[in-house]
Amino acid sequence: METILEVVRIEQIIREAEEGVSYIIRSPEDGAKVASRFIGRDDREVFFVMCLNTKNNVIAVHRCHVGSLNSSIVHPREVFKSTILNNAASLIVAHQHPSGDITPSMEDINVTKRLVEAGKLLGIEVLDHLVVNSDNSFTSLKERGYI
Repeated sequence: METILEVVRIEQIIREAEEGVSYIIRSPEDGAKVASRFIGRDDREVFFVMCLNTKNNVIAVHRCHVGSLNSSIVHPREVFKSTILNNAASLIVAHQHPSGDITPSMEDINVTKRLVEAGKLLGIEVLDHLVVNSDNSFTSLKERGYI
């Protein structure tokens, strides 16, 4: 029987969305503004990852998962894939509720705890999990004590 080997090359391709634009995260408000800009108006729940360097500059953003009207499947391997490929020191995750309600669900809290634990194993700190809206209102799970 002939052995077949398949080589897979994983490569992160970085494209500048806007020349000269950089985002520095100094507070949950800063993270919420970035996330709202990218996913705030979506009609389905989107789980969003911001990869940060050691100076809290956003070095990459990733729409990790697009879900349904009221749910999104989140697994640590997909969340941390972009952070590893971009050599990120930390990350902030965010998602929006299409209903406009920025109250975190129990599932949001549980996902946050799983991601924090996975980040500790990988050496990539989860700085916050934000639930955002298009009007820049947000809830920080860090501020609520879940991180």
